[in-house]
Amino acid sequence: MTLKDYFNSWDDHRKTLVLSVLVGVLCGLAAVLLHWGIHTLQQGLTGWFGDSVWWNLLYLIYPGAGMLLALLFVRYVVKDDIGHGVTKVLLAVSKSESRIKLHNTWSSLVASCVTIGFGGSVGAEAPIVYTGAAIGSNVAQKAGLPYRNMTILLGCGAAGAVAGIFKAPLAGVLFTLEILLFNISMSSILPLLLSTVSATVVSYAFLGMEPLFEAFIAPFSMRNLPFYVILGLLCAATSLYFTRMTLYLEDKIKAKGSPYTRWALSALALGLLLFLFPPLYGEGYGDVREMLWGNDIQPAVHTPLAFLLQNPWGVVFFFLLVLLLKIFSMTLTNAGGGVGGTFGPTLFVGALTGFLVARVINMSGVATVPQANFVLVGMAGLMAGVMQAPMTAIFLIAEVTGGYGLFIPLILTASISFGCVRIFEKYSIYTKRIAQSGDLLTHDSDQAVLTLLKTSDLVRDKYPRVHLDWTLREVVKVVTKSTAAVFPVVDEEGHFQGILEMDTIRPYILKVKQYDKLYVYNLMSDPPERVYVDEKMDAVMAKFDRTDAWRLPVLGEDDIYLGFISKSRILLAYREELKEITSQDI
Repeated sequence: MTLKDYFNSWDDHRKTLVLSVLVGVLCGLAAVLLHWGIHTLQQGLTGWFGDSVWWNLLYLIYPGAGMLLALLFVRYVVKDDIGHGVTKVLLAVSKSESRIKLHNTWSSLVASCVTIGFGGSVGAEAPIVYTGAAIGSNVAQKAGLPYRNMTILLGCGAAGAVAGIFKAPLAGVLFTLEILLFNISMSSILPLLLSTVSATVVSYAFLGMEPLFEAFIAPFSMRNLPFYVILGLLCAATSLYFTRMTLYLEDKIKAKGSPYTRWALSALALGLLLFLFPPLYGEGYGDVREMLWGNDIQPAVHTPLAFLLQNPWGVVFFFLLVLLLKIFSMTLTNAGGGVGGTFGPTLFVGALTGFLVARVINMSGVATVPQANFVLVGMAGLMAGVMQAPMTAIFLIAEVTGGYGLFIPLILTASISFGCVRIFEKYSIYTKRIAQSGDLLTHDSDQAVLTLLKTSDLVRDKYPRVHLDWTLREVVKVVTKSTAAVFPVVDEEGHFQGILEMDTIRPYILKVKQYDKLYVYNLMSDPPERVYVDEKMDAVMAKFDRTDAWRLPVLGEDDIYLGFISKSRILLAYREELKEITSQDI
């Protein structure tokens, strides 16, 4: 027996467990490669800058060049849309049976490396999540696993990617549970754990075991609790600004002509922003580390606004502008052809929120609070508000700093931010658009099943067609050979015209003299509702509920008749799908 035959003899559960380790190792390697690529590019492009303000002019050029390279790569090499990685993963689960194209195992990696390495003001986390999910999906496809197992391995890939990039295995699992996988049994967590541990070990081996953000964390003090409450409220307000402004700007910029026009406008605007505010360059994690060590953040090169940094309140004003403009620089980068995510900018804006709150409190003389603590808690507060994933936020910040001494303020601030944001925004920045289109899987199993069911899969064309201009004689020849209770009426081109019910025909069956006098158009009627093949299942069910009908006609483009969909078939498919997603076998 060959190794392949031995592997194929295993059940799906054992295959999934073994493959989750492989997926974790591959995702860890991908995370290391992305980290190395971004760092190498940034060092090569900016490591030789001097003290002159003229070096700052290169900030006008670098981001635009990186965006153009990424745009050309995506447009002429990949030939596919690879932006908004986390959202793409969610759509793959709900619309594509967890199948992701093979090129996504490397294309997002290359494009985001170029974008961020040249100074694009976005994060690497969403592209690596898309890469990891694609690795998991393609490994599952190669192994011939069914949808549910493929979804688990897709989740393993995403979890492994987060674990690898942050060296945070538990955060990777929670990210997948809170944001990606709508319904998962407790026993299904084992593959996720194996994947994240594997990815983290690989990351440790190549990048070292030091936490991503080393910091001196001051012991927790009860007297600072009111200030953490204030921070939570400010994080909620900033999260709403972040989410709504990002989506607003994306819509506005998307309407600006061709991709090259958008690139030119975005490159010019982004270059100007980076020229004035160098902390907007790249991910911004270097500045986050400075904040965590309690240092004043000094731009890597001179800026025309350097005079603001000579005054303590000027520093506050300067970095308040950086906070507000980070959303603009991030959106311009993506809109101009760059590839990156919102995860990194969320952490950066959260760190700035905590930094500014701590700085204002300390400068006002009201109290003295530890800056590093507030920076970390602010990061968790923004994550909880923007991504609406409070558990991921709490444990990620604990893991990336190497300590759990801030659990109480982390939980308090993240909960306040998440709770306040939910009052105004039901969906996260990742899910808002796909929720509006009806493609979002949720933790509500009923809604999740309806999202997974496709109208096109449930159409049955077993009812004989009758034509609009047929006589009753021609109709009788058809109906006497059929057990159907209803017949679709179509014209010569197949366009749907109405329905002819057996109850309508029955009174005329014995009236032979009427056979050549009555036509279909004399006897047909309109159905109570019409269903279109691309309609979402929850909309279809709403039509059944309104009309109390048992079956409805399904139409395609230009009202071409395709068949009927019945309530009984939907209920049967619903039951089978519900059994599938709530199965405890994995």
